[in-house]
Amino acid sequence: MQAYSLVAFNTATASANKIHDDEVAKRFGFRGGLVPGVDVYAYLCHSPVEVWGISSMERATMCGRFHKPVYDGHRVDITADGDVRQELRDEDGELCAAGAATLPAHPAPAPSIAEWPDIDQADDPPPASPEVLLPGTAFGLAPHGFHADRHHEYLADIRASSAIYTDEGVAHPGWVLRDANYVLSANVRLGPWIHVESVVQHHDVVRDGEEVTARALVTKEWEHKGHRFVELDVLHLANLRPVARTTHTAIYQPRGA
Repeated sequence: MQAYSLVAFNTATASANKIHDDEVAKRFGFRGGLVPGVDVYAYLCHSPVEVWGISSMERATMCGRFHKPVYDGHRVDITADGDVRQELRDEDGELCAAGAATLPAHPAPAPSIAEWPDIDQADDPPPASPEVLLPGTAFGLAPHGFHADRHHEYLADIRASSAIYTDEGVAHPGWVLRDANYVLSANVRLGPWIHVESVVQHHDVVRDGEEVTARALVTKEWEHKGHRFVELDVLHLANLRPVARTTHTAIYQPRGA
């Protein structure tokens, strides 16, 4: 059994998603602003990377499901077994997130980029709604660069301790996953919203100087207990090469919003 602990840090206090703001989050019944789910996912990446090294970013499947909020300044403890099944608990022992990772003997075939339409990022996004988030709707994200010499700030924010990112000049899996959030928030207008789960199939690493973007297809939109959910099928690209594919689920309209 592996164990790893860190003090969580809310990287998104200035984000347009006000679920990360203390006052807004409290209105939804939380104790304070939520640490972003993509950063909690990054915490869960520690054990797979320690066990499998760069192979975890080249061909592993990793997932994270977020059950309860993680708060800024709180210690979290992550345990992982030999199969890299993980639990992340807060300082009160509450299960906040669960993860799992597998490493196949051979890489999964990379998906065809042609299956995701090449759509420009929206200039004037419409408000998120069931009518806008119809299954089959395509979204795009403006390209941006990965620069290894600037990556240390992100690594410090997510408390990553492995030297592999600086030694190899590659992007942390959590940094790549952030684009699954951005491709949604860039194309529909959102109020406070909550990341629920991500399942990521890795195909390759993102290397220094590469141009990164994402394409997404809405696969599902539904209501449950007053919340409205959306699921995206996201293709992450580096220099137009598939590096990961994510099934990304979020509550885009929390109950009472």
